[in-house]
Amino acid sequence: MTSGAEVLRAEDWDQWYGLLELAFGGVPAAPEERELYRRLTEPERSLAVWDEAEVVGTAGAFTFRVSVPGGRPAAAAGVTMVGVAPTHRRRSVLTTMMRRQLDDVRARGEALAVLTASEPEIYGRFGYGLASLRLSAEIDTALVRLTVPAGTEEVTLRRAEPRAALGVCEELYGRQVAGRPGMLARAAPGWEELGVLDPPSGREGASPLQCVLAERDGEVVGYTRYRTRPAWASGVPDGSVVVQDLEAPDPAVYAALLRYLCGIDLMRTVKLPNRPVDDAWQYLVSDLRRCEPRLRDELQVRLVEVGAALRQRSYRAPLDVVFEVSDAFCPWNEGRWRLSADAGGAACERTGAGPDLALSVRELGAAYLGGVPLSGLAAAGRVRELRRGALAQASTAFGSDVAPWLPHGF
Repeated sequence: MTSGAEVLRAEDWDQWYGLLELAFGGVPAAPEERELYRRLTEPERSLAVWDEAEVVGTAGAFTFRVSVPGGRPAAAAGVTMVGVAPTHRRRSVLTTMMRRQLDDVRARGEALAVLTASEPEIYGRFGYGLASLRLSAEIDTALVRLTVPAGTEEVTLRRAEPRAALGVCEELYGRQVAGRPGMLARAAPGWEELGVLDPPSGREGASPLQCVLAERDGEVVGYTRYRTRPAWASGVPDGSVVVQDLEAPDPAVYAALLRYLCGIDLMRTVKLPNRPVDDAWQYLVSDLRRCEPRLRDELQVRLVEVGAALRQRSYRAPLDVVFEVSDAFCPWNEGRWRLSADAGGAACERTGAGPDLALSVRELGAAYLGGVPLSGLAAAGRVRELRRGALAQASTAFGSDVAPWLPHGF
């Protein structure tokens, strides 16, 4: 008989993490990765379900701050390491952990929970909504030209050892966080090492991680981290550059780094596996079709406390709207909420006034970072307009000038 979800004891971490590896296919993590996540794990925020002496369920949370529209970092639980033993599926183990976890998040005063899902359909029933997408591409550098902006020639590039450059790269990343919703402020010690984690078993035939810094007037202003994967086809170079990170504060720096990546000898393709949906490469290339752009789901957002969450962000246009919110899993969010907001901030309180829009907490989570329009959710039948004009007003106000983006998993 299984237990309830219990807080993880530090001495049980190895068994706990071993169950997670089993749930994700049974392949052990590289020793470097395993030790990093041992250090990053917050045992007091990690849950285990036991069947006698065996761990059969795992769930954890990292203490994060995530950028929201308006550039304000908001406290959020980064839900992670969720797994159920294959012998214990369909026995409410996951529901038990999600119940305990959201109760704990609320008790900590965090209004948001975020996650990435290995199987996206799972988490909607717990109130999570898909809030950001990732764009991937494979640029055929033999057939695609770049048109770069003025100032690109003023940027110089130099190679650096990834770990030696970690400090300056982390500083540059930190400057970018406030400018794009969905990015994580990596404040806790150890998270910076995720960017240079490079176990040979994870390279899939590619080189060790490489780093190039962009400089202007003697100052480091951008960087890229990548791997090269040599290949030949009928005696012709057919290698690929797999880009892990590309951080740049302005168009010239971005273009200089992208041009470098597209010009590496013996490489035919530049692979960008995770970029924002509004990323600049799309507007620099001569032929978008030969870049094979693709979208996939990324960050899911759950409003744990509706009122507090909606107060934590700003809005693109003035708004005064009453939401009728349904939330079967966290019933404390049920009911009517009046949101009065503008670019300076927001007030959101319970109200007895008549509703303007009806939706579930899942739709609010999807729209929260500004990348999913409420009007699109309404077109899918997931938001109902009860006052004419309210949908257009709310959809505009919730929008973001830049697309939300999660640069890396957790």
